Amino acid sequence: MIEADKDLIFSESVKAGKRIYYFDVKQSRNGDKYIAITESKKINEGTFENPRFVFEKHKLFLYKEDYEKFVNALMRTLDVAQDKITADEARASLMAEFETVEAPAAAPVAAPVAAPVQEEPAAETAPAAAASAEEEKAEKKSFLDKVKDIF
Repeated sequence: MIEADKDLIFSESVKAGKRIYYFDVKQSRNGDKYIAITESKKINEGTFENPRFVFEKHKLFLYKEDYEKFVNALMRTLDVAQDKITADEARASLMAEFETVEAPAAAPVAAPVAAPVQEEPAAETAPAAAASAEEEKAEKKSFLDKVKDIF
């Protein structure tokens, strides 16, 4: 066994055309287990007459505190890809999960006194509401784009 494989606990591979995906469970020096997912892609850098194959590798490390979030995101993604749910349903599920997980526990606060509400003419309210909805949609998309960049 080579030195680098001493931390390897389990490995499984999936062959997919010119790619191989490795799912490894490893153990860190402090004893914590983590998952390493590696994509290995065979690439011909030579010529037709003189082929020279190399393997391009991309790694993803997944630590125990992120397992549940990763699996939930992967399951949502698979559900959309397999047409089990729509992309909008997946986004709504993600936002609900994010709000539930990220909501900080706050100390009890006295209820605020309601300020008098001034009504605006309906003509001004509709454009403001539409602009607010578009800003909210852009903000959600921005968050989702960040999540997609992680994976």
